[in-house]
Amino acid sequence: MTMSDPIADLLTRVRNALSTGNTRVDIPASTIKEEICKVLEREGYIEGYKKIETEHQGVLQVSLRYTSDRKPVIQEIRRISKPSLRVYVKSDDIKQVRTGLGVSILSTSRGLMTGKQARQENIGGELLCEVW
Repeated sequence: MTMSDPIADLLTRVRNALSTGNTRVDIPASTIKEEICKVLEREGYIEGYKKIETEHQGVLQVSLRYTSDRKPVIQEIRRISKPSLRVYVKSDDIKQVRTGLGVSILSTSRGLMTGKQARQENIGGELLCEVW
């Protein structure tokens, strides 16, 4: 079966794993999902990820991050731009997430980056998701 929105699938799998208290989640791999995981790792929302090659497309094993009292670091992860309704923003229109406590992830002409990086480099793009 084909998947109409692989990014939403990634976010939903992470959200479900966090709600059940799992420390790791396996996700079918793709380049965009790997880039999103790279941004989440760089920003400290996940412990890390690794790509495991399989005969079809591979699997991303994402290690989720929790606080010392077993609360998930990711409070909310939300898809903004959808296949049915794309959301593009200019660099001036990129808003802070939760007054700076969260990050937005954008797909730009220079690759995936956070909203803060996009504002600093003065480039806009498609607003994929917000995490806090």
